[in-house]
Amino acid sequence: MPRIKLTLAYDGTDYSGFQLQPRDRTVQGELERALGRIFDQPPRVHGSGRTDSGVHAMGQVAHFDCPDDKAHVPWQRSLNSLLPDDVCVLKAEVVDDDFHSRFSARGKVYEYVLWTKYEFCLPHRRRFVWDCGPVDFDAMEEAAQVLLGEHDFSAFQNVGTVVNSTVRTITEISRHPGVNEHEVVWRFKANSFLKQMVRNLMGCLVACGRGRLGPDDVRRILASKDRSEAPPTAPPQGLTLISVFYPDYL
Repeated sequence: MPRIKLTLAYDGTDYSGFQLQPRDRTVQGELERALGRIFDQPPRVHGSGRTDSGVHAMGQVAHFDCPDDKAHVPWQRSLNSLLPDDVCVLKAEVVDDDFHSRFSARGKVYEYVLWTKYEFCLPHRRRFVWDCGPVDFDAMEEAAQVLLGEHDFSAFQNVGTVVNSTVRTITEISRHPGVNEHEVVWRFKANSFLKQMVRNLMGCLVACGRGRLGPDDVRRILASKDRSEAPPTAPPQGLTLISVFYPDYL
């Protein structure tokens, strides 16, 4: 059975994340519903990871297996004609049978967008930014240096997922211009992320940008391995999964 790899974009505002939920609307559920209109029995879709409720994607990866007689379906065009407007297939390709969207992944990039003006937030940007107000970028960048490299990120993992190890390696935390003068984009790249880890890191960096924490506090929080020592989780709407890396692309 040919294995089809999908690269997806979606506005996560009206979804309870990517992964199937018994009673909630999810991206995986919409994909399987669309495939059910092509197959007699819809295949199971496997994602590279579960994005949280309200989190967006520009490069989520998923795969499914299809019968030989369906291998030449124009998947991108067909699925986009069946999916809701807030989900889009950017690319569809046949891959080797041993490819797995989750287990073959070797790294991910997320971006988090902050709105930094107090007086207002543009209505059409509210679904995609954290309206946090002014922050000290230099203080945030200094604190971010503490988080680079290999660490046990237990203090930045929310409960809900069992993992073999909480050690991860962050190779990039960088600041970039947003789509307008009031927005700033923070990019996070790592070999893997724990549950809500990027949102927790962003919450910590914003606390630094507000003068509530400094680099020594971040070191202390890391060393504590205690989630209760870290600041609250940043809201979901500012976060987007940008890309997932696989061995051929490293």
